[in-house]
Amino acid sequence: MNKDYFKNKNVLVTGSTGFIGTNLIKKLKESGANVIGVIYKKKPQIDIQDVTYITADLTKPEDCNLVCKEIDIVFMCAANSSGASVMETTPLAHLTPNVVMNSLMLEAAYKNNVKKFIFISSNTVYPVTDYPVGENDVTYEFFHKYHIVGWMKLFSEKMCEMYLSHIKNPMNTLIVRPGNIYGPYDKYNKKESKVIAALIRRFAEKESPLNVWGDGQDIKDFIFIDDFIDGLILVASDDGFNGPINISSGESVTIKKVIDTLCEITKQSNLEIFYDSNKPTMIPVRLMSNKLAQSLFNFKINHSLFQGLKKTYDWYKVFYLKNKPEDLD
Repeated sequence: MNKDYFKNKNVLVTGSTGFIGTNLIKKLKESGANVIGVIYKKKPQIDIQDVTYITADLTKPEDCNLVCKEIDIVFMCAANSSGASVMETTPLAHLTPNVVMNSLMLEAAYKNNVKKFIFISSNTVYPVTDYPVGENDVTYEFFHKYHIVGWMKLFSEKMCEMYLSHIKNPMNTLIVRPGNIYGPYDKYNKKESKVIAALIRRFAEKESPLNVWGDGQDIKDFIFIDDFIDGLILVASDDGFNGPINISSGESVTIKKVIDTLCEITKQSNLEIFYDSNKPTMIPVRLMSNKLAQSLFNFKINHSLFQGLKKTYDWYKVFYLKNKPEDLD
């Protein structure tokens, strides 16, 4: 890794107040980058020194053009995302806003001579398998509840490829496919939170009985946010690589294992747990391979499930000491 890769470069982070954006900006500032964050409606979750924030609506061409001026690198972290409930009831919510934002930002970045565009894709692009999916395992078949979001992400990936390989004066692009990320500054409100964020909140609020959506046997590849950001920075620092690439833990666990680990962390060994099979759930098994990241970039996971969950739980207890997540939305 070139430790000085981002030093003095103008780096734009869209979705700068969100989960990935907030944690990414912290890391970019440590690397010496000049960071510009795009704000839509929400304020930054934390105060980070010497970050320039621009308020913009990335569904408007003129706003996309504005934020891309004099930018060297774009991290496209902005996305209309949600938890299982929204994906179950209104899956089209992910389609139009994301396709519009991704296409307009690619266009604006290209027009403003941005040197590199990094797109955060998704593991929803992969089919249902009983083996760890690698980067070449896309079949254009999806878990049925991922059909819309999976196609949206894949189409956005194809747009990145167009700018990289199918025009006369190409723009460098990079496609990253994360595992299921969890950690500080995620969405913890009840409407949008994903499984670990929802469980962290329920444990912190000492919910009893603890309500779990599904039977607890779903298997996911969970990666702690710090490990994901380290991997993202590592891969983005190589101009000769364009992806797609999985940044995942490479180790999949059941939801029940997550609950058992949180019981251990919070010392709630006799907790009553209610598994609600009537609530929306997502793909029952998602295994991911991170062998490409390991082989090309010597990518390593530095947090076990216990360590990542403990850091997240401890952070949550402090960050939401006086407020609930809905109070800060």
